[in-house]
Amino acid sequence: MLFAELVIAMNLVGAWLLGCLTGFLFFRWRASAERRASGVEERSVLEEARREVDSILREARIVAGEQSMKLRDQAEESSRARRAELDSVEERVSQREALINQQIEGLVRQEQSLARHQAELERQSEALANERKTVLDLATERRLQLERSSGMTHEEAKAAFLKEVEEETLEDANKLVCRVVRDAKARAEDQARRIVGIAIQRYASEHTFETTTTTVALQGEDNKGRIIGREGRNIRAFEAATGVTVLIDDTPNAVVLSAFDPVRREIARESMHRLILDGRIHPARIEEVVAKVKEEMDETIMRAGESAVFKLGLAPMNPAIVQLLGRLRFRHSFSQNILDHSIEVAHLTGLIAAELGVEVAPAKKAGLLHDIGKALTHEVEGSHAVVGAEFLKRHGVPDDVVNGVAAHHDEVPHTTILGILVSAADAISASRPGARSESMTTYLKRLENLERIGADFHGVQQCFAVQAGRELRIFLKPSEVTDQQAVALARGVARRIEDELQYPGQIRVTVVRETRFVEFAK
Repeated sequence: MLFAELVIAMNLVGAWLLGCLTGFLFFRWRASAERRASGVEERSVLEEARREVDSILREARIVAGEQSMKLRDQAEESSRARRAELDSVEERVSQREALINQQIEGLVRQEQSLARHQAELERQSEALANERKTVLDLATERRLQLERSSGMTHEEAKAAFLKEVEEETLEDANKLVCRVVRDAKARAEDQARRIVGIAIQRYASEHTFETTTTTVALQGEDNKGRIIGREGRNIRAFEAATGVTVLIDDTPNAVVLSAFDPVRREIARESMHRLILDGRIHPARIEEVVAKVKEEMDETIMRAGESAVFKLGLAPMNPAIVQLLGRLRFRHSFSQNILDHSIEVAHLTGLIAAELGVEVAPAKKAGLLHDIGKALTHEVEGSHAVVGAEFLKRHGVPDDVVNGVAAHHDEVPHTTILGILVSAADAISASRPGARSESMTTYLKRLENLERIGADFHGVQQCFAVQAGRELRIFLKPSEVTDQQAVALARGVARRIEDELQYPGQIRVTVVRETRFVEFAK
């Protein structure tokens, strides 16, 4: 390979020299031709040309020799470098070959060792199989002996054993559950009792519910005729202006106003009262008085809402929220004024939040606005909690307060603790003695449902709802229900009451299981 490169280089140098010589001769011939044509001395020119050609050839030979020597040195240097590289590669290959041979020998030894271990394991497995077969034969023989001695089959004995284990496990589990539930309930009740007790102690309100009426008292029976007017024009004008129905019956010295909207009913009551005091009752006067009362009612509603916010020490709210809050002044739930109830819930929520280390202002705000949807439920479909929350969200109320309003009846998931606090304060305000009136039918229905749920469980002998439906006492048949089963029964009754009934506060479930032995000495 190096020789070929040397030959190529020498050929290139020869070609270059030949080209140079050819060009020189061509130009010299041309010059000599011109001299011949002009009659210049030809022989001297030829001799001079020969001498120059010989000189050029000598120089070319010298340059070619130098170039060939340089190329030969470069070729030898490259050959030595390649030879050293090949020697290094051969040495590395030899080392790798030796390493691979060592690894192959190690793998062969490992394969032989694994083969010996596999043979040993097969022998041990065979021995274990023989021993297992022997044990199974002995167990079968032992089971047959037990069946013959006990008079029970294998399945019967297995069922009896499993039943005994199940009873023992159930008893242990019930004992553990009782202990855990008892300890947790004691701690939770103590903590809850402390917090609720402090909150109720710090806040006290009236213990009687507010009585509402739509009856307007009259000074005399002659006022009924003036209210009706000639051919009933006064009463028609009054009903058209107020949107309520005026009922004039045989009740002495009284007129009944009927309307679904409590604000309209209040406007009608105040307008009727002023017309009776004024004595001038005719369509024009009726429209004038009703318009004035409506204007004053809007101001009264705003003042009621602002007063509620001021009482709680909260920051000013959106006027639309304040106006809707003031409308709750004329709404009642079980004869309990909703605005007063909302203020009370706000105070209780704030006190409980302070005891738990929660921020008080959002808690009070959620408690005040928790029933604001009741002023919209006749205009928008849905429960008052969800409707009120959507209204508050549209008017820029923070999300934690909105969730507290929406979740206080567990209709949406709780994302903050405010919903739980509002629910607790709402139950305290609604269930305290005298807070709300309750019809006898509703009361009896609740007692009936409590006793029905208790009687549905197996082993119940008698069931009584006592303490105005705040406690359910269940008497069990001791021969059919054990103590551990009684604990599970009490828990099951409580869960069914929570799922099927709606009630304020809590209902205590008391399960009684006792065995009495009576003898007479004669």
